[in-house]
Amino acid sequence: MSHNNTPKRKTPARWQGSESALRAVQVAFDVEEAVMEAIRVAAFHENVSTSQQIRSVLGLPVAARPKRPRLTVTLDESDYALLAERYGLAPEDRLGIKEAATRELIAFVPPAAPPARAAASAPRPAARKRKA
Repeated sequence: MSHNNTPKRKTPARWQGSESALRAVQVAFDVEEAVMEAIRVAAFHENVSTSQQIRSVLGLPVAARPKRPRLTVTLDESDYALLAERYGLAPEDRLGIKEAATRELIAFVPPAAPPARAAASAPRPAARKRKA
């Protein structure tokens, strides 16, 4: 007797554009440190993610611009507890923790130096003395 009598679920309309992404599989490559470093450095110089750099090296299609450029990190319960303490929030306030962490990441970027004014920074010619 087969238990496969359950009907196949239909993908909700709002997810249909993401079906291929839902079926995608993340692949990890076990390579030497030098390979990882080369990929990361190239990605940095190209201002792309390491995933995009790997796709480029492998000759796979790469989106011209990321749909949602973002930074990601995996946090577990103990991480949330530490961040909650750091920011004076409840560990359950995940949104508040994320917002505080976002502000901290933004503050990590050093302020840009004010643009130098051409007139103010240009050297002035030395005054010439007349010969008498």
